[in-house]
Amino acid sequence: MSPRDILRRLFDAAIAAADPMHCVPPHLPPDDGGRLIVIGAGKASAAMARAVEEHWSGPLDGLVVTRYGHGVPCQRIEIVEAAHPVPDAAGEAAAARMLAKVRGLHENDRVLALISGGGSALLAAPAAGVTLAEKRAITAALLKCGASIGEINSVRKHLSAIKGGRLAAAAWPASVLTLAISDVPGDDPAVIASGPTVGDPTTAAEALQVLDFYAIEIPPALRARLQAGELETPKPGAPQLARSSFKLVASPLQMLQAAAAEAQRLGIAPLILGDAIEGEAREVGKALAGIALSCGRHGLPGKKPCVLLAGGETTVTLKGAGRGGRNTEFLLGLALALDGVPEISALAADTDGIDGSENNAGAFVGPDTLQRGRDLGLDIRQAMAGNDAWGYFSALGDLLVTGPTRTNVNDFRAMLIGIE
Repeated sequence: MSPRDILRRLFDAAIAAADPMHCVPPHLPPDDGGRLIVIGAGKASAAMARAVEEHWSGPLDGLVVTRYGHGVPCQRIEIVEAAHPVPDAAGEAAAARMLAKVRGLHENDRVLALISGGGSALLAAPAAGVTLAEKRAITAALLKCGASIGEINSVRKHLSAIKGGRLAAAAWPASVLTLAISDVPGDDPAVIASGPTVGDPTTAAEALQVLDFYAIEIPPALRARLQAGELETPKPGAPQLARSSFKLVASPLQMLQAAAAEAQRLGIAPLILGDAIEGEAREVGKALAGIALSCGRHGLPGKKPCVLLAGGETTVTLKGAGRGGRNTEFLLGLALALDGVPEISALAADTDGIDGSENNAGAFVGPDTLQRGRDLGLDIRQAMAGNDAWGYFSALGDLLVTGPTRTNVNDFRAMLIGIE
């Protein structure tokens, strides 16, 4: 089996572990024949809704919003598609309808919230006095500047009518059970999709600090409202959240453990480096290349054949006009640092099937990556300078294209050492 085939098998095992049809049903509430109202948002939410439908016999209705192209047909739960990562009018309308659906419920009503990564952009209901155009501009600026997902979501929550616990507060006094698939380092419920059903520990003042740190301009009136605390979110322990509970059904660590188990079946020793690795993508690539080289040369921290596995979410500070995403940019840094050393191959991909601006999940790197690039007249340093990772790996035919996986447990990185 070739290194590329092995890496693909590990990726497929990781995706299977986070398949909503596998991870959602065991956590459903008791089906006592009563009505269940389903709401949800994220790249996995449509597949999660399908899993609920297939395992729920009682009365059921609801509305979930997912990214364009990530929908699946459902019979009783309405599926709406909207834009990600920069919100659009479809997401704004879906969020308004979702709020209306849960308002006016009674104490004996039950709400099931299906939340996964991407839900923050998809639930685009601006707070009163904030326009969608303002949210779009601020979101786009945050995505370009290299802000972390926690920082981005802190801002999003304070500009929203639905995130940061506001959705669960709107459903009070009904009970709300949230089933979540995590795509964030640390699996913080308040960060996954900006925590629409979870109390928000961040403050409006902290959101303003993020904007100021990255020198992102906002309208004076919005700045004044953040300074005055007018856009504050419900906090942990708020009475309106007393009947809201949360269960994590899939996480980055679980998908790495599934890949590790598959590696063991193939006779390859797995080493999980961490499920919450963050940082500038190309620099993380350089750092993990150093660990891979140590394995190959010294058998530390693992003897070959072995595979290094890592998850988390890197960032890319855009300086060029190229195409790509954080996983392919990670691979540029990795390939440059490895410099063609033999017996090391790698795959990095976003588990939702879309890495950045194009339709690929990620890409592959092998010992011949740099030489084949030079043979085609490609300069990897120029690709890095222009943030054109997609162009580089596309020319080599090394992109991984899976289509939407309809789940999302963030970045998957695997570095295979000791196999030709």
